Formats: sequence, structure tokens, C-alpha cells
Amino acid sequence: MSQTKLLNWFEIPTEDLDRASKFYSEVFDLELQPVDWPDMRMAFFPADQSITGGALVETEQHKPGGDGALVYFGANGKLDQTLEKIGKAGGQVILPRTSIGEHGFIAQFVDTEGNRVALHSPN
Repeated sequence: MSQTKLLNWFEIPTEDLDRASKFYSEVFDLELQPVDWPDMRMAFFPADQSITGGALVETEQHKPGGDGALVYFGANGKLDQTLEKIGKAGGQVILPRTSIGEHGFIAQFVDTEGNRVALHSPN
């Protein structure tokens, strides 16, 4: 069986899309692309065909929480700097930098919407 990209898309629910967009923009130094539809608002993370895409979503059907699937963002060697930005942007670190042996380091935080989200870095 050939290898394919298993994860194609992710959505992070929000109560306040503008607040969440500001948080993720500040933490990851990126610009999200907002799109409004009649029954849904989204803000897309930058992506192309070579990487997995995703968005923040504000709609009646999506509710933030800390008990669902855990999304890991790549901190790519900048784990400590990213963790510093989380508190300043309104989030809370709940698992500080933690070694996972030869696989690098992880950390977890709660965003401004109450979602539990994680970070991974190879070093």
C-alpha cells in the first residue's frame, strides 16, 4: 500500500472568530484569511497542496472544548518562543515543554476559546 497524506484538513471551533484569529496570528506569526458565509464564519490558516490545511470556525454546529481530538501544531525548533507568546496572547500553557525522547518535545495549551491544543518540536 502506498503512503498518502492521511490528515487533509482540521477545524478548530470558536465562540469569537475575531478573538481566536488574533490569538493564533500572534502566537504563530501568521495571517489568517477570513471568509464569511450566511451560516458560518471561518479563518483559514496559510496552506498549499503540500501541507495539511485548516481553519478556525464559528458556527452553531461547532463548539469549543478541551475533550475532543488534539491538534498538534509544529513549533519547528521554536517551542520555547511559541510558549512565551501563548500567555501574552490570552491563552494558558497547561503542559510545559516535555521531552518525548528521540521524537523531540511537546507542550499543550488552552486557547482563548477553551480548546486544548498542542505543539511539537523536534528539538
